Amino acid sequence: MINDIISEITPLFGFCDFISVSDRLINCRAKNRLPDNARSIIVMLFPYYLGEEKYRDCNISRYAVVRDYHTAINSAVQVGLEKLGQAYPDDEFVFFTDNSPIPEVRAAAEAGLGVVGKNGLLINEEYGSWFFISEIVTTLELPTSKVTETECMNCGRCISACPTHALQKDGFRKELCLSDITQRKGELTDEQEAFIRASGCVWGCDICQKVCPMNKNAKIKPSAVFLDGIETAARTDNISDRAYAWRGKSVIERNLKIIE
Repeated sequence: MINDIISEITPLFGFCDFISVSDRLINCRAKNRLPDNARSIIVMLFPYYLGEEKYRDCNISRYAVVRDYHTAINSAVQVGLEKLGQAYPDDEFVFFTDNSPIPEVRAAAEAGLGVVGKNGLLINEEYGSWFFISEIVTTLELPTSKVTETECMNCGRCISACPTHALQKDGFRKELCLSDITQRKGELTDEQEAFIRASGCVWGCDICQKVCPMNKNAKIKPSAVFLDGIETAARTDNISDRAYAWRGKSVIERNLKIIE
């Protein structure tokens, strides 16, 4: 029954034991929402890839082209949560997306949904890395998914292509990441501005994903919740439905001036 309910939310999901990630929980406010006696995690993927033609004149990261994934995914999950509560009244089901205490990539790999790339992203066999991850933590004990591989093909192309050298053989340096730089408030250094100007992207960065051979044949089948509100260029007015709204329009305005 649970498979039928979750498949109505998204066909891409898997189960992992809560204990398998309990040693790496993220300290955030949402951690207080975890149910006592959590046993399982239902990990769900929501693809957003629209095909290369759609991104030809894009000046924002591809995940920001669709409407704010928090709102979109929330709307898709609520009906499923109600059905789960009705089907399993003695158990708890707590939903998280983005602001989550669950190390999402690790949980998704443990749930058999893909392998982890050198850029720290999950790569699914069919959809590449072009998707959002969400999870439902439950007190219900579920059969864990079978896991065969957890690491990518280790070609190193993402490391070589990273313009700021944030990706290195010995790990990831967030403070150097171009995506992180585009989201910072205040003044940027001349070097940071030069990186943004060269990329032509005012929010985020997709370079490591674009060069990944495991993304080459990603399936073009975005979740239905992302079919409305597609915008390939950043705007600075009425941005409440955009993924970059949380940072405020001043950051976007600054970056737009940089790439002019």
